[in-house]
Amino acid sequence: MRIGILSLAHHHAEAYIAAILASPRLELAGIWDADEARGRAAAAAGGTSFYASPAALLAAKPDGVIVASENSGHRALVEAAAAAGIHVLCEKPLATNVSDAEAMVAACRRAGVRLMTAFPMRFSPPLLEVKARLDSGELGRPYCFTASNQGQLPSKHRAWFVDPVLAGGGALADHIVHLADIFRWYLGEEVVSVYAQANRIFHESKVEVETGGMVSLEFASGVFASIDCSWSRPEAWPAWGGLSFELVSARGAVRVDGFSQNVDFFSEERGGLAWLPWGSDANAAMIEEFASALAEGREPRPSGEDGLQAVRIVAAAYESAAEGRPRRI
Repeated sequence: MRIGILSLAHHHAEAYIAAILASPRLELAGIWDADEARGRAAAAAGGTSFYASPAALLAAKPDGVIVASENSGHRALVEAAAAAGIHVLCEKPLATNVSDAEAMVAACRRAGVRLMTAFPMRFSPPLLEVKARLDSGELGRPYCFTASNQGQLPSKHRAWFVDPVLAGGGALADHIVHLADIFRWYLGEEVVSVYAQANRIFHESKVEVETGGMVSLEFASGVFASIDCSWSRPEAWPAWGGLSFELVSARGAVRVDGFSQNVDFFSEERGGLAWLPWGSDANAAMIEEFASALAEGREPRPSGEDGLQAVRIVAAAYESAAEGRPRRI
């Protein structure tokens, strides 16, 4: 199965390329990037072709493409792929606003192509284990979640992450979506109310977007969740980000760390402490799910609709933070 890459703007594209190259059933069908030098270098390293435009890559008829542009560029690339009849795995957040996300889902539906949202934490073994135990009834009825998806100021990796237009916001846009999607998936129900507060207490002199955020979600059944989505980790922190939560249920409490599979490594070359990952690769598992969905002619999980719901939650969080009150969805 041939998978192309539309943009290397998001640094996750590097991991996606590595996963495609490592898969025995996938072929890297080509790369387009607005930064020609970066794109040509990546194509040469991956043993594939660089294409001068998205249209040229799509004309080569890959089975699917991965969209990893700046957030504001997702809609145009997804709609172009849909018009060409090419299936899409799109980086999160699906879009910078609800109307664009709705348009992307609708375009893919009209064209009869599959749209998957890049939520790799659904493929993390610790999170899958909790999901299985919830579904089996072992944990009993869930009551609440206390969660954290913190990280470094992401401009360390890509400057556009702190651009309010290209990224669509700051820490709220970047770090609400993963946990919101996980909790929707666990509960099988939707968020009905969002209350958020945000500020620039972290890195205030460096950026114009919010860097600190606390969000409370209420689900249809009354289950609630809190998410610390702040960019609160120092530059020397050994990981780009982190995701953890505690679930309180009728039969006890479960603590989960989605990034616990690592080895502490101390190196001056790496700036001190580094975490070297081992074990499972959630990105690779996500891309294999994309390929399986295309091969089997079914909806990928998570879908474009899942990405749309996450964007709606983010939009409600921004409205809540601006108004100082909860927002219904």
